[in-house]
Amino acid sequence: MLLNLCKNSEGVFRAEFRTQLLAAASVTIITFCHGIGLGWFAPMLFKLQTPAESPLDFEVTVEQGSWMGALVCLGGFTGNVLFGQLLDLIGRKACIYCLAIPHICFWCLVYFAQSIEYLYAARFCGGITGGGTYVVIPIFIGEIVDPTIRGRLTSLFTLTLNSGMLTGCTLSSNVPYHIIPLLVISMPLLFLLIETYFPETPSYLLHRAQFEKAEKSFMFYQGHKPEAKQDVDKFNAKFTELRDAVMAQKSQTDDVTWRDFFSKRAIHALSMGIMLMVINVFSGSFALLNYTSSIFVAIKTDIHPNTNTTIIGVVQIVGTITAIILVDRYGRKMLLMFSTASMGICLATFGMYAFFAEETSVDLTPYRSWLPLLFMALIILSANVGVIPVTFVVLVEILPAKIRSKGASICLSLLSVFTFILIKIYPPFMEAFGLSATMWACAACAALGLFYISIFLPETKGKSMDKDNA
Repeated sequence: MLLNLCKNSEGVFRAEFRTQLLAAASVTIITFCHGIGLGWFAPMLFKLQTPAESPLDFEVTVEQGSWMGALVCLGGFTGNVLFGQLLDLIGRKACIYCLAIPHICFWCLVYFAQSIEYLYAARFCGGITGGGTYVVIPIFIGEIVDPTIRGRLTSLFTLTLNSGMLTGCTLSSNVPYHIIPLLVISMPLLFLLIETYFPETPSYLLHRAQFEKAEKSFMFYQGHKPEAKQDVDKFNAKFTELRDAVMAQKSQTDDVTWRDFFSKRAIHALSMGIMLMVINVFSGSFALLNYTSSIFVAIKTDIHPNTNTTIIGVVQIVGTITAIILVDRYGRKMLLMFSTASMGICLATFGMYAFFAEETSVDLTPYRSWLPLLFMALIILSANVGVIPVTFVVLVEILPAKIRSKGASICLSLLSVFTFILIKIYPPFMEAFGLSATMWACAACAALGLFYISIFLPETKGKSMDKDNA
């Protein structure tokens, strides 16, 4: 009965979409691995900075810990640029294999760490994988899946990342330091093995004039099994449409030049992409996740930090699942508008609570065991319904096909730079102006995002990935 429901489903479980679902799920294994590395950091940093709990022979200072936090962003920038260049040079499939290499190095460096420099290098390597996944995975998924389910399958990227972060935090809090790398290093190796089953994307093969391989790849991802002449005709029509779209775009010139980035359409798309990166970062959700413990200490909550982190991790997953369900039903723009609006309201309200906690003598004892956590959960939930996962879906869809890989690399490189800036300035800003002012500043960015998305961002639901429609 369940199989019949899946077969008749109008969603991602329809028979013709099954291979696309499996390919998207398999390629996001590496984002789950990266999420484990990110989630491992916060609880382990606390242990490394506590002499009585440190599993290593050296103690990590506050300054060193801040650099460990920031180096993942510099690694992300490197990954953005590197994989942005490699994506068209060696192909999507080869880049997918390459994503696992720095992540394996990350766990090896963690295991053999004898000084802080090992951990610096580990975080930098982990950042390279993370930066690469943001460039490679959305483009790979976007090029192999049907437009009607593209939003849902691309959002798997964020779901697996958040699930990995929750797993990493749990492992870091409860499993001995040297056991964790031994447990998780098998996952990127398994990822490499699984990916040998899936071919290169049809669009990239067409760009390389490998028409026979492109047709076989298209047949594989479409789950095409000719049972009647009309099935063959339908498949041929779809493949011809894809081939003509790719060839028309390719015929302009084989090489991407700087002039391609200064066309009216390219400038418009890049400006929207950069603005989405600004909204994603400076609305503050990533900073809140990194400094959850400091925030709860500032407002004198009674909740244990590990409990907070676990609950927030579950909330992230719930929000992302909600986005996956809704993104192809209600569209990208609607989710982004809802997300920025609700984030703005919750951030402003949390800022008001922080103001009373920091600046007044109001007795908040009846509320501090649950209300701060509720505000934080609502902010993170709102972010994961739209701003965090949908941003990357839209980025891939708005960029012209000709500059998509390099344009995505530019935008995501700026995302890493913006994130590095925010992570470095957030604690001193909070110390200088208070948590309330910090929250209100993020709320203002969310409000700006709502205005921009409402007025300037087009709806990209169902848009062809291989036609440069204006």
